[in-house]
Amino acid sequence: MRPSYHFSVPDNWKNDPQRPIYLDGEYHYYYLYNADYLQGGGGTAWRRATTRDHVSFNDCGVAIPKFSNGNGSCWSGSLVVDEHNTAGYGDNAVIAIVTQAPNGVQAQYLWYSTDRGSSFRPVGQAPVLPNPGVPDFRDPKVVWDGDRGRWFMANAEGQRLGFYTSSDLRSWQHVGQFERTDLGLLECPDIFRMTADDGTRHWVLATSANGKSRGLPATYAYWTGAFDGSSFTPDHPEPEWLDYGFDFYGAVTYPDHTASGAENDALRHAIGWANFWDYPHNTPTLATDQYNGDDMIVRDIRLKHVGGTYYLASAPTAALEKYAQHSHQLGDVQVTDVLDLDIAAPAYDLTCELVWDPATLPSNVGFEICRALGGGRHVAAGLYMKGPFAYVNRRPTINPTGGESQTPIDPSVGRLSIRILVDRTSVEMFLGDGRVVHSHRVFPLEGDNHIRLYAHEGAATFGNLTIREIV
Repeated sequence: MRPSYHFSVPDNWKNDPQRPIYLDGEYHYYYLYNADYLQGGGGTAWRRATTRDHVSFNDCGVAIPKFSNGNGSCWSGSLVVDEHNTAGYGDNAVIAIVTQAPNGVQAQYLWYSTDRGSSFRPVGQAPVLPNPGVPDFRDPKVVWDGDRGRWFMANAEGQRLGFYTSSDLRSWQHVGQFERTDLGLLECPDIFRMTADDGTRHWVLATSANGKSRGLPATYAYWTGAFDGSSFTPDHPEPEWLDYGFDFYGAVTYPDHTASGAENDALRHAIGWANFWDYPHNTPTLATDQYNGDDMIVRDIRLKHVGGTYYLASAPTAALEKYAQHSHQLGDVQVTDVLDLDIAAPAYDLTCELVWDPATLPSNVGFEICRALGGGRHVAAGLYMKGPFAYVNRRPTINPTGGESQTPIDPSVGRLSIRILVDRTSVEMFLGDGRVVHSHRVFPLEGDNHIRLYAHEGAATFGNLTIREIV
């Protein structure tokens, strides 16, 4: 059941991604890893993989072993390349600020690497950011604030993000905070600046949040706004969400780089853990492949604007197209009721534009994917016009917990582009320009690889329907 084209841990366990860094023409991706998971052991190490195209990854082994010192295992944090030796470990040393919790007290500790991120050493036993006496104090995200010539940290502290600055990555001063009391426990913060498609530059503050009590996702929430080095002022009080499905947690974004190595601030990449803490151990891959830990596809994200509102638009990373092994170009497919395709594949990239007549709306248009030959098991992904909403429904197949994610649509428009990535343990649906994505963890049985199109109580055209198999 190991996925064909999504990142998965070589063995045992993975959870949170750590923001990749760019070194020597490669992106170095670190993640939390537990080599003793199958034996019931606890704790996490930092394991490293490298990639040049965000699809194919080369495993490089453990960079920070768990329980390396008396402060316990390393949890989430972030890495930076210290180009100008601000911390004192040499030009271009790789610095990791990570959470450790000796005696259960979470605090931030500094580790450094002088071998291009292959291995790290701790700087003493004392934290560089001690806990002020709160239960949740973790997941530091550090960036270079070029406007003010200093380092900036966003730290997850329960229902707030604490803001800190430093000149040397060792001594940190509290300068502000961003508080939300209606999004559950905040984790894995993110902050960055991007150039939008209209040429303007904007800051984005984000965090993994849990809005389920308000009927919102529990994924990556973000706000566009203004940042002055100490405080962040959002453009709108309500967050946008990078994903509306059930399984895109602990996500991080990282800069794109040109061939010369310069950052391209009009494009970033995002990677999220394909799991959630409500059911972290509920996966048949433990029995079939002796591991537990996948990521959703790396995304290309761009900042777009409509009517004065700015938002992040996602697309599967561009290099994915070169991994297609066989392409089915089906053209414009007219559907009334149902149509079973003569295509069966466990992993593919499906694209089309759904088109319908707003004057004679069908009630429900979409796909049964991961479909058993007899049709009982499947994942339904489509548009319910009477809602009206788009949805991914994983209840009819094997999954961690049942459920259906929904996002509003406008049936009067009469068309909507759709892209669905199917792999052995996941379904991801991208709508329109990618402002809305639904990512779900699913576990179809071997042979549940058929596809049905449907347009109930009416007709629809599946325009330029293309299915690219990925092996």
